[in-house]
Amino acid sequence: MSEYGHVPAPQGYGIVPSSPQTVNSAASVGASAALERMAHDLRSLTLPYEIAGTQVAMDEARVLSTQVTDYIVPRLKSIDAPLLAVVGGSTGAGKSTLVNSILQMTLTSSSAIRPTTRRPLLVHSPHDAPWFEGDRVLASLARVRVDSSAPPTPPMEIGPAGGIREVEIRSSQALPPGLALLDAPDVDSVVDDNRDLATLLLASADLWLFVTTAARYADAVPWQHLHEAAQRNIVVAIILDRVPPGVENDIRADLRNRLNAAGLDQAPIFVVPEARLDERGMLPDQYIVPIRHWLTTLADDAAARSAVAVRSVVGAVESSVNRSGVLIDIVRRHEEARDELIAAATQAHEDAIARCDAATSDGTLLRGEVLARWQEYVGTGEFFRSLEAQVGHWRDRLGAALRGKPAPERQVEDAIESGLLTLALAETARATAQTERAWRRLGTAPEATAALNNVLPSEEQLTAQVSEAIRQWQGSVLAMVRSEGADKRFTARLLSAGINGVGVALMIVVFAHTGGLTGGEIGIAGGTAVVAQRMLEAVFGDQAMRSMAERARADLTSRIRALAEQRLAATLSVLPTINPSSGELHQTITEAITSIEGLVND
Repeated sequence: MSEYGHVPAPQGYGIVPSSPQTVNSAASVGASAALERMAHDLRSLTLPYEIAGTQVAMDEARVLSTQVTDYIVPRLKSIDAPLLAVVGGSTGAGKSTLVNSILQMTLTSSSAIRPTTRRPLLVHSPHDAPWFEGDRVLASLARVRVDSSAPPTPPMEIGPAGGIREVEIRSSQALPPGLALLDAPDVDSVVDDNRDLATLLLASADLWLFVTTAARYADAVPWQHLHEAAQRNIVVAIILDRVPPGVENDIRADLRNRLNAAGLDQAPIFVVPEARLDERGMLPDQYIVPIRHWLTTLADDAAARSAVAVRSVVGAVESSVNRSGVLIDIVRRHEEARDELIAAATQAHEDAIARCDAATSDGTLLRGEVLARWQEYVGTGEFFRSLEAQVGHWRDRLGAALRGKPAPERQVEDAIESGLLTLALAETARATAQTERAWRRLGTAPEATAALNNVLPSEEQLTAQVSEAIRQWQGSVLAMVRSEGADKRFTARLLSAGINGVGVALMIVVFAHTGGLTGGEIGIAGGTAVVAQRMLEAVFGDQAMRSMAERARADLTSRIRALAEQRLAATLSVLPTINPSSGELHQTITEAITSIEGLVND
């Protein structure tokens, strides 16, 4: 029996809008293309960072993309195809028994063992077979065509998660043309894959037959789906099963209040009292006749079918667009997480650059081995003798060569190279450690953090890389000295000092030169930088000396930055990308929204 007693035409159940709608065929082509782009973006969505709500968002994206490809686009392209009525509901609500009773033939098995895991069954009229031969609907499911006379498919063991999903397809003379029934898994199954499949099938419905019981009609999970039905503006009929005698009016009144509050005030309620099943396992036909009549009346009315299809597809489009818009927020949160990781690594490497910059300008490098070699070079008087007599300079260099010792200025160069190398390696390691600590603290990319050292050069490779950069800088300093000394006025003085000697002096000045030596820098350098400065002034003059020191310093800073940026790029390469970006996803959703305009003509 139905809520309304005698079963009127479908209009009495709110199926046909007061102003019948039709789909603009030209607009549907553009809408289909825009929706397919949106589905592609949702299907390819990657959210790689560990952020609360990510898995829920990924599941939502998968459901929405499947709904678009399995239902919305096919329905837009064939609005006159048979309606798909999905029979869904809670565990043990009697869905299979209801389907068998409507068709008056046993096509689907029920089981006392819960959950009953089997492939969903789609039943259609033989007249409508061409509509279901291809993958027009439920394209994500494999098809298994079963002869109408074959026995019902028995319950199957629970298969591995992520296995191939199938839909069994049969024809039945009991169904009128224009309508197909689909028996779906339980919406509250304890098996994740069953729940996911039920959600997918309900999202692909033109109308729902939602089966519940007097004992479980208020359960939370079914109402989640009913609220989604209201958002989609889909036609829903409620089958209230196993109602004990004497409580029908109270339960139906409470259920009606809940439906009204959920926005489903036009949903009809069909009550099936507690009843003994016949020898075929079917419900007494007197309780099924109103449901069958309602479905048959709908199937026989082409205008009503079209109205249901248009209402459902437009509602599905609007709901999908609205729900997918929420995904932009989680994409942005992932982008923010990635930006935080990038910022932490960038800051660590900027700090390293700053420390190197400070150490190469405040006299720090004029300590230790560099200072010792420089003092050895200038403190023995050799340096000043070279300024006084070219002959003496070459005599000393020749003597060093004969004794098998490197020229003193070369020893200073080697000490500078060693000092810069030690500094760069130490700061590089410090930047990497600082990055790793920051990433672990943020905790959004543990896999990237663990893989960090795998993408960075080995210690040997890094040492060779840094050493080469230092040698190139030293070479550029010597080239600058040669270039500046090309003027005939400087040639004699340059030759008397020696290019390498002048180059070493310039490097020394660089390490204690920030716009000219200060008293503090002179103190740090122990006065030795003053000697180098005087040498350069003697050869080039004060202004040229300062210009050369600034250029050499800028060159050194640039090379240090290049090394750090190269290291930073390798570090950031472990961070996974987010695809599509929030901007790209917003664009495709906007296009989908725009495509809906003009889709429906009143």
